[in-house]
Amino acid sequence: SSVRRTEPDVEVATLTLDPDKALYVTTAGRLVAAVELVSPRNKDRPASRAAYLARYLHYLNDGVHLVLADVHPRPAGFSFADALSAELNLAQAPLPSPTGVAYRVGEPAPSGGRFLAVWRRPFAMGQRLPEIPLPLSLEREVTLDMEQTYSRAAADAYLS
Repeated sequence: SSVRRTEPDVEVATLTLDPDKALYVTTAGRLVAAVELVSPRNKDRPASRAAYLARYLHYLNDGVHLVLADVHPRPAGFSFADALSAELNLAQAPLPSPTGVAYRVGEPAPSGGRFLAVWRRPFAMGQRLPEIPLPLSLEREVTLDMEQTYSRAAADAYLS
């Protein structure tokens, strides 16, 4: 018997792959924290916004601590910080992009669900970028110095 390959009726490029802009922290083979850098592609279409919002909610529902850095102000009126607050029923003031947000998933709450700690940091033009905690557990965290990280990345980009 011979192997035969059938040619498709049509073959076109429909998807543009956007490499993940993420850092994952694991211990003992388990994902404990994720840092996601939001790209314009994450929020350029309603379907993209829905898919990435589901991804971020999945992290939290699985007990994974999360930091989101979103420097893209478009589309106007949309931020993942606000969308996550709405999905999680958190009553918080709007926080438009650019922003950084950290979520620490805690122990079970007596009323059901889990405790969730949230740090919301706006990024303001002309001001130093804030520090944001990256929770690793209930007792441990690493401070992400966004200004230093940006300065190093910018220097590396200009030197190469």
